[in-house]
Amino acid sequence: MRTYQDLLKTPDDEANFETLAKSELYWVTLDGSQSKFKDAAIYGSLSFSPDGNYILATTIERPYSYVVALYSFPQNSVVYDIDGNLIKEVNKVPLIEIQPKGFSSTRTGKRNMYWRADKPASLYYVEALDGGDATKSADFRDELYTWDAPFTSQATSLMKLNDRFAGVLWGDDNNAIVSTSFYDTRSDKRYLLNPRTGESKLLLERNSQDVYSHPGSVHMERNAFGRYVMYIDKNKIYWTGPGFSKEGQFPFIEEQDLKNLAKKRLYTSEYKDKKEDIISITDIKRQQALVSIQSATEYPNYYLRDLKKNKLDTLTRFENPFKSLANVHKEVINYKRSDGVDLSGTLYLPAGYDRNAKNQKLPLLIWAYPTEFNSKDAAGQSTANPNSFTFPSYGSFIYWVSKGYAVLDDASFPIIGEKGTEPNDTFIEQLVANGKAAIDAVDELGYIDRSKVGVGGHSYGAFMVAHLLSNSDLFAAGVARSGAYNRTLTPFGFQREQRNYWDNPELYNTMSPFMSANRMKTPILLIHGNADNNPGTFTLQTERYFQALKNLGAPARMVLLPLESHGYAAEESIMHTLWEQDQFLEKYLK
Repeated sequence: MRTYQDLLKTPDDEANFETLAKSELYWVTLDGSQSKFKDAAIYGSLSFSPDGNYILATTIERPYSYVVALYSFPQNSVVYDIDGNLIKEVNKVPLIEIQPKGFSSTRTGKRNMYWRADKPASLYYVEALDGGDATKSADFRDELYTWDAPFTSQATSLMKLNDRFAGVLWGDDNNAIVSTSFYDTRSDKRYLLNPRTGESKLLLERNSQDVYSHPGSVHMERNAFGRYVMYIDKNKIYWTGPGFSKEGQFPFIEEQDLKNLAKKRLYTSEYKDKKEDIISITDIKRQQALVSIQSATEYPNYYLRDLKKNKLDTLTRFENPFKSLANVHKEVINYKRSDGVDLSGTLYLPAGYDRNAKNQKLPLLIWAYPTEFNSKDAAGQSTANPNSFTFPSYGSFIYWVSKGYAVLDDASFPIIGEKGTEPNDTFIEQLVANGKAAIDAVDELGYIDRSKVGVGGHSYGAFMVAHLLSNSDLFAAGVARSGAYNRTLTPFGFQREQRNYWDNPELYNTMSPFMSANRMKTPILLIHGNADNNPGTFTLQTERYFQALKNLGAPARMVLLPLESHGYAAEESIMHTLWEQDQFLEKYLK
């Protein structure tokens, strides 16, 4: 199991938990009168059947656990009618303190139980056919069932799935789309299912990390029950896709015939100097869609697009709230790693900077986050769009472009495992190669002083920063926020690593910056929330790493933000974080 914070620890904790979490259920009429429906319990979820005649209630039960989170506690799901009469106990889940091995592992028994949106009162759910163990080979891993109220007969099997169930879109009696996925193979499949007959056919099969083949989302509309279902007209459905490609991003709307599965493109965005997002289809018969249009300096605004006439009606006129960044230069740069992998990043240069004058060398800041892939092709794909509005968040490095820095934001840092190898087997080598490629690319443009390069990251990005500073001489400083640095303290996996510590202790030691603290010679700023409850990134990780660095003579500074979790929320914390980073970067890069 993963390591968790904020768990119950004592019988007093259990009593306090019940006091805080229990609630009573009441009917409240529109005139404000109240009547009790159910006595106090810990209600995990409540949902009405589409026809409003039944209520599915899931309660959290004893015994509680001191080693796993609330969602692994025993649960009991029952169906009541609106008068409060018990109709059926539909699912009882025991305490789950041990899981099958494997990142794609899942519990056995009924799971993913919800009301069907296309029926008055029918539940659907899934059961694992492989014992929930993703490491086992199996012809089928999951089975999808439907179960009609009042649940006096047996549930009906709709479909056996080769991979893990990932969701279902209901349409009508004859059409639903079932999604499956499997992490080990990065499989993403969509099936067209006839819920009435159980017949199915493959709609789509792709690598889930292949963004260029992403089909988008099916258009949904409310049915007679007020629930969203697939809009189907004359055996046709409609897709809105993000439209990423090698040439750029061009969102689209497609029509698909459910009989022969043929697709017809109805609209493709043709902007080259702006970015258009298709928010939703508002009227398919009149071919109208709600879209958002933006540019690097134009705040996203909403329009009603007439697809037939290619006409736009303006709906909003929001102004740019970051006008101080309006004249900043922004571009997406593409470059290659030493092994040929395609990489990219969004480069920002200060307003007024003369890109043709090669004598003004800027310090460079790189912000990144490592991502695992199982193919070089998928790793080389880019979703960066130079026409996206420049919208910095509280944790962004982009602010520093206004202080004379070049900033390479969201730089590609893929970690690739191909042909049966695991990505983390060469994690450090690939990290350093990514960092070198990024610096080389901006340096070749003539903009930077490569002796003044800083790198930053949050969470797994902080983990990346520590490794880059310990295992290369590429950087002059690093900012690591809310990271984990000792992988032996997360012994049952981390990020996407499926092997545990005892499977490969050498891997865990090698991938722990704590173990290479003696090699740290580069200034590093460590920031962490003092109440981080994110699994794996306990505040203790930063405290122990800092102690090791300081005792070994490394130039390190640690900042602990009071009461903050994995992300920072208080204005005082955010402003102090920005100040700490600014002081640190000015000192070591300026």
